[in-house]
Amino acid sequence: MKPERRARSRAESFRHAFQGWRHLLWTQPNARIHAGITVAVILLGAWLVRSLTDWGLLLMAIALVWSAEFFNTAVEAVVDLASPELHPLAGIAKDLGAAAVLLNAIAAALIGLLVFGPPLWLRFTGG
Repeated sequence: MKPERRARSRAESFRHAFQGWRHLLWTQPNARIHAGITVAVILLGAWLVRSLTDWGLLLMAIALVWSAEFFNTAVEAVVDLASPELHPLAGIAKDLGAAAVLLNAIAAALIGLLVFGPPLWLRFTGG
């Protein structure tokens, strides 16, 4: 069965997007790690974060990591389709996608430290 190239309705577009998210979660172990960290950040934020600006930073960091993971998985799928055999350029493309995820994850961790560090310090030092 040949997949259609376009969604026929807005609802079908959303259905395709959620199918992509489901595929990512079922096939990519790192995505499950991202999911666990996302839940932990939201729970920690509910406990510590009062500023809308801090929530905005956290949500942006979460979205950037997830977006990088989606794009990386898409690049890997296209590379595997275009180059089923091992090829140095295919490896470079996959490595670059993984590096983008890593960069976003490091940036998100630093944002987490900046947002959560001060309130955690106050809670644990009694300040």
